[in-house]
Amino acid sequence: MSMLFAFLHHLAAFTVVSALAVEFVLIGQELTLANARRLVRADTVLGASAVLLLVVGLCRVFYFEKGETYYVHSYAFIAKLAVFIAVAVLSMTPTIEILSWRGALNAGKLPVVNAGKLATIKKIIHAELAAVVVILACAAIMARGG
Repeated sequence: MSMLFAFLHHLAAFTVVSALAVEFVLIGQELTLANARRLVRADTVLGASAVLLLVVGLCRVFYFEKGETYYVHSYAFIAKLAVFIAVAVLSMTPTIEILSWRGALNAGKLPVVNAGKLATIKKIIHAELAAVVVILACAAIMARGG
């Protein structure tokens, strides 16, 4: 069972990074009807995979790996979880904006997006990708017993 949860954890993590990469590319392009729809789908995949990542990760902590005592005393784990939560909170702004496009998209219209809001979303996605690097560094430290 431990191997299954490790696999699911890694699958969800790679899906999160992939969805972020898709958003990164799409948000840098001209906002067309097709790209706006792709952004909605990518953000949906991002959210679902992030929830799965958190749930599976917590199951690994409490039921399958070294036990919660080990993890709560690991600074690398605490940092990794804190960065993950910070990214989840940061991700709310793009998600709320992208979800607000659904009405227009369902009507076959391009959503009206403020240029300033779009620039903010781009910056947030960039920050989320940078945070992935920090999370990976924490994971590497944890793998070495830190």
